[in-house]
Amino acid sequence: MRRKRLILIILPSFAIFFILFIVIFSIHVKFPLIASTSSSILIEKNTQFTLLIGILTRPDNYDRRHFLRLVYGIQFPLPLVVQIDVKFIFCNLTKPEQRTFISLEIMRFNDIIILNCSENMNSGKTYTYLSSLPRILSRRYDYVMKADDDVFIRLEQLALSLQPLARSDLYYGFVIPCASMNPYGDSYMSGMGFVLSWDLVEWIGNSKIPANDTFGPEDKLVGKWFKKGNKAKNRFSNKPAMYDYPGTNGRCSHELIPNTVAVHRLKRWDQWLHVLNFFNVTKDV
Repeated sequence: MRRKRLILIILPSFAIFFILFIVIFSIHVKFPLIASTSSSILIEKNTQFTLLIGILTRPDNYDRRHFLRLVYGIQFPLPLVVQIDVKFIFCNLTKPEQRTFISLEIMRFNDIIILNCSENMNSGKTYTYLSSLPRILSRRYDYVMKADDDVFIRLEQLALSLQPLARSDLYYGFVIPCASMNPYGDSYMSGMGFVLSWDLVEWIGNSKIPANDTFGPEDKLVGKWFKKGNKAKNRFSNKPAMYDYPGTNGRCSHELIPNTVAVHRLKRWDQWLHVLNFFNVTKDV
């Protein structure tokens, strides 16, 4: 009797759970919860300019990639007539589980580029990324961005800042040293996120200057290449709209401001929460 009563209690709960599962699964299949991290649906002939954002990360950073897909996916479509594609960039896979799990990501999102290199910090990953693009992409972009996976980029504000700038010989970002406002001379753009026009990307892929100088602080090397090659005559340092998270990096940091383009050094979830709330990212929910 007690067993029968227990079954009668459990069955309705199980039925409700099963029905909810079917409903949620159906909704998920018809209306994917994660938006595409691309604005390629815009009509090509009306596009004013195109931008590829390559986020350099590591194969094992699954959770970070899924989070960033949410962060950037909800920013589309943009009100501007601009095409932005967001891709995740890393070197060759080295583990059996990576080949399976990352294959699933590629099948679902098609937003990963795997470079022919070994993961490294200052041994040429940025060079491999930039120099490979003209060979591995089926199309060209007006601009290419190299970005870190701990930076929050506001895509509309980035596009607005790029819109009036040159489409060639352009080197855009946050100039280092932190206190400097002069993007020329021995300065270079921070690795949080710098933008190059396509002709500079092609030059990096064809010139022996970068090919023979790939070991060392990679973002600093990019500035060194351009100085040696007499390139990147059009430079733009977008301060104070690009910066490090408050209190994380001395004079490179300042408080969050409304006209932000990019906030860097978001290493912890509480920092991401602060940034997303400041910019009212979820206000429409």
